[in-house]
Amino acid sequence: HVQLVESGGGSVQAGGSLRLSCEISGDTYTRKWMAWFRQSPGKEREGVATIRPDTISAPTAYALSVKGRFTISVDNAKNTVRLQMNSLKPEDTAMYYCAAGRSGGAWSSPGNYPYWGQGTQVTVS
Repeated sequence: HVQLVESGGGSVQAGGSLRLSCEISGDTYTRKWMAWFRQSPGKEREGVATIRPDTISAPTAYALSVKGRFTISVDNAKNTVRLQMNSLKPEDTAMYYCAAGRSGGAWSSPGNYPYWGQGTQVTVS
């Protein structure tokens, strides 16, 4: 049984920072490629960042809208993937979701991830 549990969301003023965490339990296969997505009301779910935790180099990729402001990382000892978000903007307001299990296809396509967390709300004012 695979479970993803997000935490760390909240409200912050523009220019502030938040750190999201996603704890993974279950089949280690799910850790092949992991990602953070976000979705605001009336908009499609969009990929924010991705990482491959099961390699030494842990390659990453980012959406252009967050590149240079957000950093995805992995703590293998704690089975946790984090998203450090700096210089937050009001347009970053959304529900943020952790996703896992992608074995192929575009990293930013939600349909390529079979496992999802319940989401954590981020509000920037």
